[in-house]
Amino acid sequence: MLKLDGIAAFVAVAEAGSISEAARRLGLAKSVVSERVAELERVLGASLMQRTTRKLTLTVEGELFLERGRRILGEAAEARAEIAERRGSLSGPLRVAGPIGFGTLHLGRILSEFLRTHPAIELTVDLDDRFIDVASDGYDAVIRHGAVEDSRLIAKPLASSRRLLVAAPSYLEQHGTPSSLEELGGACAILYSNRGIDWRFRSGDGETILRPRACLRVNNGIMMREAATTGLGIALLPTFFIHAELASGSLRVLDVGAEAEGAQLFVAYPRNRSTSAKVTALVASLKQAIGSPPYWESAGPEEKR
Repeated sequence: MLKLDGIAAFVAVAEAGSISEAARRLGLAKSVVSERVAELERVLGASLMQRTTRKLTLTVEGELFLERGRRILGEAAEARAEIAERRGSLSGPLRVAGPIGFGTLHLGRILSEFLRTHPAIELTVDLDDRFIDVASDGYDAVIRHGAVEDSRLIAKPLASSRRLLVAAPSYLEQHGTPSSLEELGGACAILYSNRGIDWRFRSGDGETILRPRACLRVNNGIMMREAATTGLGIALLPTFFIHAELASGSLRVLDVGAEAEGAQLFVAYPRNRSTSAKVTALVASLKQAIGSPPYWESAGPEEKR
């Protein structure tokens, strides 16, 4: 008979790459984890892992069983959660991904309040600016800044996100303040490397695409903001990164006669799963906490020229 604790031990070892690390993550002794995996192998009648003194690898049977084992554990967790939901409470695991910058600045407070409301939920949050395959990587939901084009996902808008051109007063004093797209073309730009190097603007004449000279390329919005506040160059950043700096005057908005291309914040979750009450509660909590318009749009004066 298959036991859930044996499946959980096997999946933990496969994901951790070692029995000792899996034991640490599970809070168990190494001998207990080894015994549970060995018992699972006896029940299945197959060796799932090849163990040497230097490394642990999965057999062909182990690779096949890993995906099914994850699914079994997930369904068992959802079953426990559904029973708890019927009793009027939300509980069990909830795995969420989000971008590093937005998560660092905003999600800590929002999700802490969510957990205070639903203390039985076991929340895991992974922050990463790389593309997350929500449907395949086992996440219940992901927060994204930008379009969600994956047909496997249901995307719920959280807030509109404006992007503003900003620079520190020290940079503008030294290099001057661009007042047109033409003048902006020669500026020293701090660019987000995970996105195209173009700056896109809309005006009465249609769309204009600029390819500014880069003085820094970086894949993190907070570092872009910090580089801009030191006077390194001009950055195009979402308002959720810079609302406090605009209010304090450490960054100023540049008016070049055109509006920068904006984006949307979304929360998305897999279409092929029934939407759990936990995900529904998470979406509602995010929307309520962010507000409409989002709280960072009314945090203070946005232009100090």
